Formats: sequence, C-alpha cells, structure tokens
Amino acid sequence: MSSPNSPRVVIVMGVSGCGKSTIAAMLAGRMHWEFEEGDALHPPANVAKMASGQPLNDEDRAPWLEAVAAQIDAWRTTGRSGVITCSALKRRYRDILIGDRPDVRLAFLKGSKEVIANRLAARQGHFMPAALLDSQLATLEAPSEDEHPITVEIGPRPEVIVARIAEQLEQ
Repeated sequence: MSSPNSPRVVIVMGVSGCGKSTIAAMLAGRMHWEFEEGDALHPPANVAKMASGQPLNDEDRAPWLEAVAAQIDAWRTTGRSGVITCSALKRRYRDILIGDRPDVRLAFLKGSKEVIANRLAARQGHFMPAALLDSQLATLEAPSEDEHPITVEIGPRPEVIVARIAEQLEQ
C-alpha cells in the first residue's frame, strides 16, 4: 500500500488520552505495517513514577526515547514499515526520534483539554492518571511546519482520523 517514496515509519504523537494507541493500531492495520505501543518501552521506574501521579522529566524520558528510536531503527534497517506511539511532547524529543531519518513522519493528534480530560476520566487500567494531563499540556510543543507533521483533530471517529492520516501518507 505504500510507494517507495512514502514514509516507512509513522510516529503517532500527542498527550495522554488523545487516542494514540487506537489510531496507531488501526493505521498499522490499514497500511499493513507493524505496530508498537511506545508506552510498552518505558522503563519500569517511569511507569511507577507516572502511576504515582508524578510527571516525568527529561532525564526520565531519555532511556524511553532511546528505546523508541531503537525500534524505529530496527524497522528501518530490516526494511520493515511500522507505526509507533510516542507522546513526543517536545521538539528535542522528536529530534531524537526523527533526526536524520527522512522516512519517518509524525502524525499529531490534536484535541481540546476538555475532550482529552473526558477520555482520560473514562479510561481504566492505564498507568497514566488523568491528573497528569495539565503537566503534559504544559510540556507540549506542537510540531512546527518544518517538521512536516500530519496534524489531525481528534473529534471525529477513529476510522475518519485514520483515513485522514493514510491519505496524507499516500500523497
């Protein structure tokens, strides 16, 4: 489904509760690409810290970002395509993940604080408490045009969001 010039890896990014896991898994299925849940790459100490209601700092995030970048490189070096989730809240985090990888694209899931807070309140069984939404929003540096993001509002149904991202990838 992808042409030789299309991205081989997509990072689905945004704050917790914006739908990264749902959208990334559906996108991977649609594109027939591999899928990785970036949260699964967090060191146990990070999960414990977030679960206790403490936001991560840059030092905490460093090994996680390295693990996400390693997964991206594993796909790229073996000629596989993939979709991975990562909050990628700051430009410098995205620079670690994308760097000089021209075949990696960002899909930024953008939504209002109210919509995301409602989703977080309804979510069960996730280590990230809704109380950390404010810290994530304060940390978020939305991707700039020079990062060539695919920015999608999270209001529509997941199928619509996935279709919009896929259309951009196929152009």
